[in-house]
Amino acid sequence: MPFNIVNRSRIGMQEVKAGSRPPWVGLAAAVWVQVAAGAAYTFPLYSPSLKAVLGLGQQQLALLGVANDVGENFGLVAGLVSARFRTWVVLLAGAACCFVGFGVLWLALSRTIIGLPFWLLWIALCIGTNSSAWLITGVLVTNMRNFPVSRGTVSGILKGYVGLSGSIFTGLYASVLGSSPNNLILFLSIGLPAICLAMMSLVRPCTPSTVENSTESCHFVVIQVLSIILGLYLLVFTFLNSYYSLNDVGAGAFFGGIVLLLLAPLAIPIKMTIFKPKREHASVTVSMVPSIDDLEDDTATKPLLDAADLLNLQEFSDDVSYADMLLAVGEGAVKEKKRPRRGDDFEVHEAFVKADFWLLFLAFFIGAGTGVTVLNNLAQIGSAAGVDDPTILLCLFSFGNFLGRLGGGAVSEHFVRTRMLPRPFWMMCTQITMVIAYLFYAWGLRLTLNVSTALLGVCYGAQTAVMIPTTSELFGLNNFGTFFNFMLLGNPLGATLFSSLLAGYLYDQEAARQHSVFLHEDSSSCHGPHCFRLTFFILAAVCSLGTLLCIILTERIRPVYQMLYASGSFRHPKASSSLH
Repeated sequence: MPFNIVNRSRIGMQEVKAGSRPPWVGLAAAVWVQVAAGAAYTFPLYSPSLKAVLGLGQQQLALLGVANDVGENFGLVAGLVSARFRTWVVLLAGAACCFVGFGVLWLALSRTIIGLPFWLLWIALCIGTNSSAWLITGVLVTNMRNFPVSRGTVSGILKGYVGLSGSIFTGLYASVLGSSPNNLILFLSIGLPAICLAMMSLVRPCTPSTVENSTESCHFVVIQVLSIILGLYLLVFTFLNSYYSLNDVGAGAFFGGIVLLLLAPLAIPIKMTIFKPKREHASVTVSMVPSIDDLEDDTATKPLLDAADLLNLQEFSDDVSYADMLLAVGEGAVKEKKRPRRGDDFEVHEAFVKADFWLLFLAFFIGAGTGVTVLNNLAQIGSAAGVDDPTILLCLFSFGNFLGRLGGGAVSEHFVRTRMLPRPFWMMCTQITMVIAYLFYAWGLRLTLNVSTALLGVCYGAQTAVMIPTTSELFGLNNFGTFFNFMLLGNPLGATLFSSLLAGYLYDQEAARQHSVFLHEDSSSCHGPHCFRLTFFILAAVCSLGTLLCIILTERIRPVYQMLYASGSFRHPKASSSLH
């Protein structure tokens, strides 16, 4: 009887019932959804208009920045929904959040409705930017499962396009939308839902790509190169438009090039459709499922299946009764489920009692929370340094963010395969670099402002690109959506602590002091390096603590990575008998 159960499990679990199309179609479509998910990065573009039209102080504006980050990163509900419903449901929820949240914000900014209370605007911005959490969760969870052996590369590419979205929206804002905050928010409320609805049928689970080969690696390289070309193109476009004021025809032509580069990843599934590759296997083989021969060899030394695995076989074997399962347990074919080890699939409550989980959370909280403080106050940082137009700074931060996400995923993937180097090592390196960038900011030199902004963008982007695959490798993919969205809560928590309570408060205090001493007409504006100097010194000290946490985490999980990547590629722990 036990042998029959195992035989049926092998047939059912190895032949994955999924769509026949390759996962590259969904990856190419996910690029557009990820760009739409970057709506939160547009806050510096319309925040000065919000402050002027609604008569807000800097601390109130900082609170709206917190709402921007809370909405963007509160994805626990999205993670739970993604584990139980189809991808299109998650994307539809994201589209609805865009329409409702940014729609209310547009009504206030356009003065269509006058006198909306501040708390309602705060909630509306939370809802609007929460669309990012739904869209990112939908495409990231789906594509991580479609490419389970290339997690770092996939997360780097997808999060890289989110990082580029700030520059894409800046180009759209400056060319097509006429630099109008009203038009920008109207596009966020109508245009982004249209993109989501168009891509819902394309981003879906497909036959997983579980075999590494040169063709797949080449496809990833092509997408990475295309994204880098797009990033450079956006950088050139922003600088030209800022310094030479391109006319409507020139700006429209440049933006048309952006659209073509976003469509370019579709060349891969089109090429695969025209030139169909030879199938190496008749069915998809999941490496973590042992063969019948292996099971028969091991029956004398260890049980064959976990009890949880056996319960999952009911969908493949209708004639297996509960009594048969109990008999299988008694005969040793099934062992009782033990607590998972690092690298196994964790339940939520099991992960929450692990020190590694909280070390990773705190390290990300420090790196992302301090970085988003600069992003939320970028317009005011530039103004304090004498920069009137924040679009250049925003574009530099966005491009650096993109490079950090793309590079963080690719570089950590390379070294984890060749040297079995734990990914948090790169979080440590970037936080050391962030300390240097904050010290540059603290001195308030305009000559170093652009360099510091680009450098900080790279480090900020790398935090996310490294955190995502690390979470999946330590705690599995079963509840990945919930785990990585919980990690992302470090971003709004950091924004609340460092941006609102620290940077906003100190900025308003310095602005009030300057007003009383120099009798400035605008008591809410601050000028000079003292506006943020103390803030940046504190952020540098906090990142020093984050560096120490990254060192501790790296040393703790080094044995895990030596086990997972001992063969040079990802190996699920259940495929290794050394763990049992």
